[in-house]
Amino acid sequence: MNIFTSNDEMQLYRSGLESSGQTLGFVPTMGALHEGHLSLVRASLEKADLTVVSLFVNPTQFDDPEDYNAYPRSIEKDKKLLEEMGVSVIFAPSVESMYPSGMETFVENVSLSNILCGEFRPGHFRGVCTVVLILLNSIRPQWIFLGEKDFQQLRIVENIVKDLKVNVEVVPCPTLREPSGLAMSSRNSRLDTEKRLLAADLYKILQNLRKILLEGNIGVNEARELAVQQLKKIEGLTIDYLEVVDRKTLKPVKNLSGKVIALAAIRLGKTRLIDNIKI
Repeated sequence: MNIFTSNDEMQLYRSGLESSGQTLGFVPTMGALHEGHLSLVRASLEKADLTVVSLFVNPTQFDDPEDYNAYPRSIEKDKKLLEEMGVSVIFAPSVESMYPSGMETFVENVSLSNILCGEFRPGHFRGVCTVVLILLNSIRPQWIFLGEKDFQQLRIVENIVKDLKVNVEVVPCPTLREPSGLAMSSRNSRLDTEKRLLAADLYKILQNLRKILLEGNIGVNEARELAVQQLKKIEGLTIDYLEVVDRKTLKPVKNLSGKVIALAAIRLGKTRLIDNIKI
């Protein structure tokens, strides 16, 4: 297994593969790997000849320095896991390698970056768009594997690839959950036992919202409001948003015509969690 810590090293390795005909899959992560990440790695290992996994806590997508500093890091454990799985390359660049002094160019998706999570985390998706494009330019994979838990991020990356003519296929992968229903996330490690149980209620409420909507006895707005009121009853939980939206535009819908998804973001103490359910 190769471990590269700079874009120059990664690009040199990628150039050396040009004549081999081997395909490359890419799984971008911020480390602190859990089973959800590993499911993406398995999907890449199954589809591609070689798999690259990035381990990089991207500072430009954090609007709160305290959140960035508190983000869980376990790079040695992550390396061991990935080596045991048969990953070909770990790309763990430094901040200086990704964002050299004097860098003035950033990337932003206009239509999707400032709604939902973007409204509550200013500049977050500008950081996501920029780091993803830098990584794709260095790694040049055939496929990039992304989890559907971060659905807004998934749609934004799909737009980047389409609009900027990036020669890569985005492969969406289903959300993995703990036995309680809680979506797997590196941030879950910051929850104590009590908060972890409370966090699991988010998915139960989303499941109930889906059930009510499919029954069709009340409208989307009324059903959404019922779910919001259920969330408000959970002690210590604050709501950033809960919206029922079109899967492509992420704009709120008034009915269930077309493909629809419910997206939610909550906070338990200082820990922010997101989840969704397709309707």
